[in-house]
Amino acid sequence: MSGIIDTHQHVWDLDRARYSWLTPEAGVLYRSIGMDEVLPSFAATGVTGTVLVQSADNDEDTDFMFEVAAGEPLVVGVVGYVPLHEPERAAERLEELRRRPLFRGIRNLIHDRPDPRWLLRDDVDAGLGVLEAAGVPFDVVGVLPEHLEAVLEISAKHPDLDLVLDHLNKPPIGSDDHEPWASLIARVAENPRVHAKVSGLYSAVGDPADWTVETVRPAFEHALAVFGPERLMYGGDWPVSLIAGGYERVFAGIEALLADLDPRERDLVLAGTARRFYSLPDTEGTR
Repeated sequence: MSGIIDTHQHVWDLDRARYSWLTPEAGVLYRSIGMDEVLPSFAATGVTGTVLVQSADNDEDTDFMFEVAAGEPLVVGVVGYVPLHEPERAAERLEELRRRPLFRGIRNLIHDRPDPRWLLRDDVDAGLGVLEAAGVPFDVVGVLPEHLEAVLEISAKHPDLDLVLDHLNKPPIGSDDHEPWASLIARVAENPRVHAKVSGLYSAVGDPADWTVETVRPAFEHALAVFGPERLMYGGDWPVSLIAGGYERVFAGIEALLADLDPRERDLVLAGTARRFYSLPDTEGTR
């Protein structure tokens, strides 16, 4: 196996950016969290590269990630923010970000917006067109069936746009009924440009830490069947994973789910798919 790439890690600094979702109710997450805390977990699990992903819909959060990345060789990519609903400003900011060597994609916190069809607004659609024209991937942080329905429409409108579903669009882990998630994600997977992250697969019922390998397995196996290992990639979801048992527990769960795959398939999920999708270097630490 040629290394392990974590495609979904966060850092945040409450003094540098505004995180509207990060309130005292977030418990252990309500504080500034940098790279120093996760590095021992990376060493323990064999992670050789990581992709920082935006945590706030503002430029300050994105700029902070790039500062962190500049001082940590393990960071091989940054997925930042541009205001898709302001396509002209998005194009200007995107031009600037594309000049930064570690820039790899864009994300907006669509799951925090009250309108689940926000991605289908005309102004946002124009912003997605900016990404498509520039060849920049878009991380879709969906949590509702409506978000998958939006991806279906986006796929039709923007056939050259590369998309990745963060956290498999939050399947109903712990529930006996996986519909409509299962049917919708199968339809979404028909577009070969849509990929998905095996990340953030916590219990959707009660305590997020109440997941087990066996409660996660049905959703993972369905995703594996519809996407194949060529379009799945591992994400540790640090530090959100703290509410689900911590980094090592989450990684051990992923390892157990991958145990029945052959070495080539495991390597794709743990590194190969990420390298291709995000255009990452073949050797981590190479800038």
